This record gives sequence, structure tokens and C-alpha cells, in this order.
Amino acid sequence: MQRVKAIVIVPPRTLPTERFEASVDVMPVRTGWVRGALLAIALGLLGVFSIAAWLNPYDEEGNARRLETHLQIGLPPCTFRSLTGIPCPSCGMTTSFALLMHGDLANSLRANAVGTLLALFGLAVLPWSLASAVFGRPLLVRSPERAVLGIVIVFVVLLLTRWLVILTLGSY
Repeated sequence: MQRVKAIVIVPPRTLPTERFEASVDVMPVRTGWVRGALLAIALGLLGVFSIAAWLNPYDEEGNARRLETHLQIGLPPCTFRSLTGIPCPSCGMTTSFALLMHGDLANSLRANAVGTLLALFGLAVLPWSLASAVFGRPLLVRSPERAVLGIVIVFVVLLLTRWLVILTLGSY
């Protein structure tokens, strides 16, 4: 009998953590609460924009208001402004939404430019959330948590920057 030598090529053992390092390009389809949350976002935005369209952002003479449109839905006056005499960072936000829903972009920007940007962003998110609910996953977003955090940070920075500009210029 003759002995035969064989050479076998075996890949090295992988560590348990190496199995899960492969990146996933497509987010898996989710059901249940993700679709419900996306639908809730769409319905919430639809409610906000419906109220903004219902509000009257003009005074008796037909001039665009800059503040206090929220009083029409029974909310109290701005406590910060009542106590300090200066507007808070979000003063004019409801008015800017209402003016934008009435097609008055210029006065919406005058009331609160960050509110106008937020309303335009919300108008873009509305169809996105409906489409995402249909497909069962947040479309075009790899990490919804990071996206939301980034959006919140951007809008808070814009809101505070606008407020500092208004306080510096004394245009309130």
C-alpha cells in the first residue's frame, strides 16, 4: 500500500463578532408598530396643517399678523413674552404655519422664518411618511434615529440663532 499526501486549504476560523460586520444596504421591511408610527406621523402632520389652514393669520384690516394666532384655538398668550416683554424663540411659529397654509410665503417668513422652514419640512415629510408606511420601512433613511436627532439639532440651532438675531437687532 502506498500512502497519498493531500493538501487541504481551509479558511481560518472567524471570530463570533466577524459574522455580523457585513454591512446591509437595504433596511428590512418592518411591520406593525413601524407602519403605525409612520401613519401616525402623517396623520399628526395632516392635523397640524389642517388647523393652520383653518386659522386666520390676518387682523381686521387684512394685515398679516406676526404673533398670537394661536389664541384662536384657545391657547394662552406666551408666558415668556408676558413676563419679559420679549418674544420667546418660538414666538410667531403658529402664525408662520398659518400664513404659509394661506399661501403668504413672504409674511410667513417675517413671522418666523424657522417656522416657515419647519412647515415646509413637514409638508415634505407628509408624503414621505405615507410612502414609508406603505413600504413598511423609512424610505431613503438608513438610521431613523440618527436622522431625527440631526433634524432636531438643526432646527433647535436655527431657532436659537434666529432668536439671538432678533434680540440683538431689537426687532420685536
